[in-house]
Amino acid sequence: MTMPLDPTRTALLVMDFQTGIVSNLADPDELVRRTAQVLRRARSAGVRIAYVRVAFGAQDYDAVSPLNKSFAVLAGSGRLADGSAEAAIIPELAPEPGDIVVTKTRVGAFSTTNLAKLLNPRTTDNLILAGVSTSGVVLSTVRDAADRDYRLYVLADCCADPNAEVHRVLTEQVFPRQTEVITAATLPGLLGR
Repeated sequence: MTMPLDPTRTALLVMDFQTGIVSNLADPDELVRRTAQVLRRARSAGVRIAYVRVAFGAQDYDAVSPLNKSFAVLAGSGRLADGSAEAAIIPELAPEPGDIVVTKTRVGAFSTTNLAKLLNPRTTDNLILAGVSTSGVVLSTVRDAADRDYRLYVLADCCADPNAEVHRVLTEQVFPRQTEVITAATLPGLLGR
């Protein structure tokens, strides 16, 4: 049984919900609607909100090694340039004043950001994850955050992957080894709301 969370020691990570990434999904409307609802509930409960986005400046593209299989292709294409429309967080999930917003240049939320410092591990024990894609930022962040000793919750229905079978295998078979896999409908009960 999942224990209730102290909202003041919890952060919701909203990861890679960007125009150029969400557009890779077949039908993102329900995902976005559910995630917007989760954001409202988390805010009203006093949960800290942190946005993670991927974007590149000219120096960032140059720093990507040709040995990096996925990011070398991305750097060569010039996609997700910082300041471009495709790198923007989708309007329906826009950050509010006081939210954390970090920009990364690799897959995981912690890998090229100061997110761990901003969350302050002395005051944040619990992370709730929502993101696109399940096999990208969510998987990498689950692994890294588990190694950092966070208590983790993945909102399975606020994550998506271009490959539905990969999403299913990750949320049903892989993630439960390191995280609680929950749904948007169960979150209010965890937060005492």
